[in-house]
Amino acid sequence: MASNQQALRALPSVETLAKTLSAENPLPRAMITAFVQREISRFRRDILAGESPTRQEIETDIGKQLSIFSSSRLQPVINATGVIIHTNLGRSPLGSQAAEALTKIATGYCNLEFNLTEGNRGKRAGYLEVALASILETEAATAVNNCAAALVIMLRHLCKDEKNEVIVSRGELVEIGGGFRIPEILETSGAKLVEVGATNKTHLEDYAKAITAQTAMILKVHRSNFYIGGFTDDPSILELAELAHSHGLPLIEDIGSGALMNTDELAPIDHEPKPQDSLKNGVDLVCFSGDKLLGGPQSGIIAGKTALIEGIKKEPFFRAVRCDKLILTVLQECIDTYLETKSSNTTSKVPALDFIGKDISSLRQRAEAIIEHIPSNIRDQFAVSETTARTGGGTMPKSEIPSLAISIAPKHVSVNQLASRFRTGSPAVVGTVVDNTLHLDLRTVFEQQDQALGDAIIQALAN
Repeated sequence: MASNQQALRALPSVETLAKTLSAENPLPRAMITAFVQREISRFRRDILAGESPTRQEIETDIGKQLSIFSSSRLQPVINATGVIIHTNLGRSPLGSQAAEALTKIATGYCNLEFNLTEGNRGKRAGYLEVALASILETEAATAVNNCAAALVIMLRHLCKDEKNEVIVSRGELVEIGGGFRIPEILETSGAKLVEVGATNKTHLEDYAKAITAQTAMILKVHRSNFYIGGFTDDPSILELAELAHSHGLPLIEDIGSGALMNTDELAPIDHEPKPQDSLKNGVDLVCFSGDKLLGGPQSGIIAGKTALIEGIKKEPFFRAVRCDKLILTVLQECIDTYLETKSSNTTSKVPALDFIGKDISSLRQRAEAIIEHIPSNIRDQFAVSETTARTGGGTMPKSEIPSLAISIAPKHVSVNQLASRFRTGSPAVVGTVVDNTLHLDLRTVFEQQDQALGDAIIQALAN
């Protein structure tokens, strides 16, 4: 008991420690004080349970934990991994046009649900929905806050009472990011999964045999984050549409990545199915992500038949998943950018697509320029290496894009220590460790970040 009391007396003052830590941490003082108070309460419980840390150990641990907590705050990161749509790093970056529009809308008022012409209540997302329908060459479209929500609300709308069976090929029961699986999403919506075919082969006859009076739809799920090769077979969209419509059923497709352009024309990679092609081939409703190849914010796009879109928007659940003004603003600008590109046949201004199409010779010039400005006494640790970039974000799993990286083989620290220095620096830089070498792939680094990357390299190797 005496040792416990002695250890309790060793606990530092919340205010004193918070003041000390505030001098070296940019977080608000009130946040630091609350954090220190929580940590000291934790140590008090540990001491009463029999532990006896010293004051120095307590202060050191709290300082370390505060640093870890501070680094979890959203902050800019230089993505030098070569993964273009990096889910852990925020997926696709926004274009400058979208970012500027977002600032204007976010820092003032806007006509979110106000008709400026008539002076009365207006339609939310009216412009965006028309623009989406235009670029997707379909009857109608809308948006919700992510692609999983898009699939759920389509299922909720079309699966009613006893007519709730959804036919899906076994080879398409995918797991998306975060461990969410198609069967679980169906269960959440109240739908009943009917699996057909085998993992590698599903025939049109398999779908036909599964149709009953309780069938609500046929669901097609694009294998956007994996592929099956070898002895495989699937019916075409045209065949599935004909089968579904002959039984008075809708054909729904979750296309995942949402490529609106021909990806095989941007780089030596596979052609990714486009939602507009699916809609032309008879799909009644299609959904895809807005923050992948579209290059927008986290959102889910739904497009197809007018009657189905209007029905979805009347669902009570729609309000729970609708987009706010910030998402709508960025989506609106992204679609405008695509429409401008389409009409003028110019290079896309969408950063993700720009990264995919970057010429490797330009990457080499940038890499050499960065290394040239590194002090000569440490330059022997650097090289320009050929690497393979990927689209990432659960898109085009077979895509391998030739790329270049600045490779660092550190002499005085381990490669893992060097990678940690980059991650905890300012700005934070995330690279890839390969064979005791740190690769900083330039395909996913903005050209305007080259100076900051060079400074980060010098800082990381300073000691």
